[in-house]
Amino acid sequence: QVQLVESGGGLVQPGGSLRLSCAASGSILSINDMGWYRQAPGKQRELVARITSGGSTNYAVSVKGRFTISRDNAKNTVYLQMNSLKPEDTAVYYCNFYLRTILSGSMNYWGQGTQVTVSS
Repeated sequence: QVQLVESGGGLVQPGGSLRLSCAASGSILSINDMGWYRQAPGKQRELVARITSGGSTNYAVSVKGRFTISRDNAKNTVYLQMNSLKPEDTAVYYCNFYLRTILSGSMNYWGQGTQVTVSS
């Protein structure tokens, strides 16, 4: 019923930039928080950034000042602009929406994940 489709991952050199996108589709009534998480090999999934329906944001300490989260409510899309990338940013990045649908009420939904690799 609800599908989250991510795009924008890839291989980039240290110091480079990438922009991730995640678009939701389906029988969506409203979207509250949108966020990005990441999981590196052998590590737990961690919060990267979140943005509320009102536009308030919060970031992991490790990415503050380098990453920017934004959203386009008309397109049901969240973005993550990643600048000054470091090898330690290498991970699978997942988008997460807390949204309300007609049939299921309010729930968390996850994207399929997109690989970001920072390497020279």
